[in-house]
Amino acid sequence: MTELERRARDMRVDIVRMIAEAGSGHPGGSLSCVDILCALYFGGAMEHDPQNPRWEGRDRFILAKGHAAPALYAALAHAGYFPREELMTLRKLGSRLQGHPDSNQLPGVEVSTGSLGQGLSIAAGAAAGLALDGKPQTVFALLGDGECQEGQVWEAAMFAAHRGLDNLVAIVDRNHLQIDGDTADVCDPGDVGAKFAAFGWSVREVDGHDIPALVEALRAAKAERVGKPCVLVAHTVKGKGVSFMEGQAGWHGKAPNAEQLAAALADLGAAEKKGE
Repeated sequence: MTELERRARDMRVDIVRMIAEAGSGHPGGSLSCVDILCALYFGGAMEHDPQNPRWEGRDRFILAKGHAAPALYAALAHAGYFPREELMTLRKLGSRLQGHPDSNQLPGVEVSTGSLGQGLSIAAGAAAGLALDGKPQTVFALLGDGECQEGQVWEAAMFAAHRGLDNLVAIVDRNHLQIDGDTADVCDPGDVGAKFAAFGWSVREVDGHDIPALVEALRAAKAERVGKPCVLVAHTVKGKGVSFMEGQAGWHGKAPNAEQLAAALADLGAAEKKGE
């Protein structure tokens, strides 16, 4: 197991533990995007500084699928934005770790998100602002594939292409599931990459659980700068790493009980983690 794979495993352990402790949350879509966040925050794909969260030279990350906040919180805690022990306060009264990210409460959160469909618009606006100011930083936005059923996503896609925002990288967590079931049954988004291409975007496809491939693809997308925004379609498995959650829409927004938590931790090798 590589250092980044170990980090992703530990983040998954924290995710299931914090959601179980909270008694509510979204494990499925949090677990599916862990490797993407690991590549961004620990693979060198994104410039950031935990000691100076508002550093002007930072790249920006926006979690459009805000219900996957546990994954973002795990990444931020592991990076050193706040103590890892605080993860267990998820969704508790007075906690900085709300059910959706709150930029007024937690360092490292660029903007409060959670209303699906709005994140790419915010990211496009941030990218346009950086471009107008002549600044070189990149804006990354992570979207859910169910979220791509929202019309505002495509308004933002059209705007970004029209403005030639090649400092904008969207990442679609293509796990094929949403709260109501398979995305193809709810409102089929079809070939997401082809749709973004039709809107004037550069498109890359990647295995969303292959961390070296993600790092390479994210770095390439960031460096591309060919006068158009770039989207990375990351093919993932909802609930990745926990056998009984994988590919199950029912685990979109449900906390594991004590028995299920023990089974999840066993799947993730938490016992092995204690002995390392």
